[in-house]
Amino acid sequence: MQQDAIHTFLQKLEESFQKGDFVKLTLSKSRSKKAELKNIFISPVKIKAGLVCNLVYRYPTRDITKNLTLEDTLSELRRALREDFSHADMYVTGKNLKLLISKKGQAKLLTRHIEVPAPVEFAHNRSKGRIIQTHNNTWLRQLGVVNANYEVRHEMKDKFLQINRYVELLEPEIQMLNNTKQLQVADMGSGKGYLTFALYDFLLNKTGNHPFVQGIEFREDLVDTCNSVAREASFKNLSFKQGSIEESGLPELDVLIALHACDTATDDAIYRGITANASLIVVAPCCHKQIRKDWLPAEQLKGVTRHGILDERQAELVTDALRALIMESRGYKTKVFEFIATGHTPKNIAIVGRKINKSTREKEKAMEEAGKLKELYGIKHHYLEQLLEQPL
Repeated sequence: MQQDAIHTFLQKLEESFQKGDFVKLTLSKSRSKKAELKNIFISPVKIKAGLVCNLVYRYPTRDITKNLTLEDTLSELRRALREDFSHADMYVTGKNLKLLISKKGQAKLLTRHIEVPAPVEFAHNRSKGRIIQTHNNTWLRQLGVVNANYEVRHEMKDKFLQINRYVELLEPEIQMLNNTKQLQVADMGSGKGYLTFALYDFLLNKTGNHPFVQGIEFREDLVDTCNSVAREASFKNLSFKQGSIEESGLPELDVLIALHACDTATDDAIYRGITANASLIVVAPCCHKQIRKDWLPAEQLKGVTRHGILDERQAELVTDALRALIMESRGYKTKVFEFIATGHTPKNIAIVGRKINKSTREKEKAMEEAGKLKELYGIKHHYLEQLLEQPL
């Protein structure tokens, strides 16, 4: 019974793929509670070699992407169903097929007729308002944002909105830079590369710039994946390098970006931007822990900080306010704003600093404000201050 159900399931995948009816397949419910691999997502994708299967292996902190032939995909599915997962959920045109394998090894195949929801479509009139377009966009396809027909995948709608919102917000800041012909950009902690690719795409295709963009990422597997996607997209001046924010060597920069760098890694990124004399620094902080560990807020603030959740949020606000003031003291004009709605991501605050000609008095005033804020909250030091005490 088990082999019959699995055989039928795989046969349906093969038939639908060959007919062009295959939409997507998800493997879930790990056989071991200790397993790091949480899911495998499979979808059709068209590359230079033809139509293949795109497999995304989902781990808690990273994704690994592979493009396999149908034959190799079927072989990998047999292995995964035998060793890793007990649920498989496949959508083909007009049908949903569920393969369920019990703890005793009994397999059951359930089939129901459905109307498969159309992928989120931003084409035609809806796409005109988007800076990053989907049509024939190789990197969006390779990173799994769009399908083989270059339609935004339903589950990637929020990511596509975030990508476009990001470049919309950076556009006016970049237009104010002096060097608009060959920008040098570093993206610290580039992760899976969505926003790094978006910025390069925008600079190259929307501004007439010839940018040099480098992503710095600690996880070597993500570096390898992103470099492969950059080659596939023919983005010759986009590259990714393995390393950490605090240790990576940087030349003089026009733009430094660090999105969702955890806790003091955001401060490391700001410091690297200042010391590299970046004209524009863009960070989106998260996991604010440093000052909360030892701050002693004034008595009049006890009504707020005695509640754990409010104490945490207050620490986030104060941390980012101090970062902005410290950047102001180093000659940057700063803005702090929400770069995408909280419903799409809770990590939604951005700090943007643009280098301008500030007077000595303006810089001193920023540090005075930072000092008063530290005094009110009983903060002994801010990590970014400590970094900047080093010779510039």
